[in-house]
Parts: sequence; C-alpha cells; structure tokens
Amino acid sequence: MLEGDDGPLVMEVNSSPGLQGIETATKLDVAGAIIDYIAGQVAFPEIDVRQRLTVSTGYGVAELMVHGAVDLVGKTLGEAGLWERDITVLTLHRGVSVIPNPRKHVVLEADDRLFCFGKLDEMRSMVPERRRRRAKVRRLPRQPLSE
Repeated sequence: MLEGDDGPLVMEVNSSPGLQGIETATKLDVAGAIIDYIAGQVAFPEIDVRQRLTVSTGYGVAELMVHGAVDLVGKTLGEAGLWERDITVLTLHRGVSVIPNPRKHVVLEADDRLFCFGKLDEMRSMVPERRRRRAKVRRLPRQPLSE
C-alpha cells in the first residue's frame, strides 16, 4: 500500500507476501517495526475503575487515610496486615506523590492515603469511629406546664 492524496492506495497484492527480501537488503526488522508501530497506536479505553472492581458482593474500592494516631504509622505495608484482611493497596498517595502498586516494604507515614480494593466490611472496620455528639435536647418537666 502507498499513501496517496486521497488516502492509502493498493500497489500490489500477493497471495503469499513476505518481507524477507527487504529485511535482507536493509538489515532491518521491518515486520517488528510494523508491529511496534501498530501496538503504539492502540488506545486503551477509558474505564470506570470503581465499577469494574465492584464485581463481587461485599468487595469494592475505598480510600483509607492513615491518621497520625493510628498504629499503622511506621509499619511497612507487609506488617500492616492488609493482605491478611483481604485488602490490596492499589495506589499510595503521599502529599503530591503517587506510588502506584506499592510494595510490601513501603513504610506508612501519617496522612498517607491508600486507594484499596478488598472486603468492604474489613475496610469499614479500619475507619475510626467518630465521637458521637450529645444531642442538644432539653428534657421536659415531669409536671405539665401551667397555663
């Protein structure tokens, strides 16, 4: 095929085409270069990661924050026991840095954010409970108010 003013044009059709002659003459891997070029042109489709990872009941994605008071600070991801709880860390966000697919030797720091996939109940159990605010309700007197 050749590139013409109106697009590609067919120059020749062979029943058994080959690149042996041109590769021998040029000492280049023409077929490999064509494959590399085509592979480089492939666009990966946009996917909704959360939707794709919530395929099993009870599993999903969540972002967990490592607070300074939590016992995870100073531990490696391997020591944190997430794997045993069926939680996989997909990315670790530390300040402006993003560590994709962090390894077990990465030490956790305060304010790290972990984007995880795993059992939702296990991830919920890692979120510290908020102190409940006392309701601001006045008690009614035992005796009815007089008019």
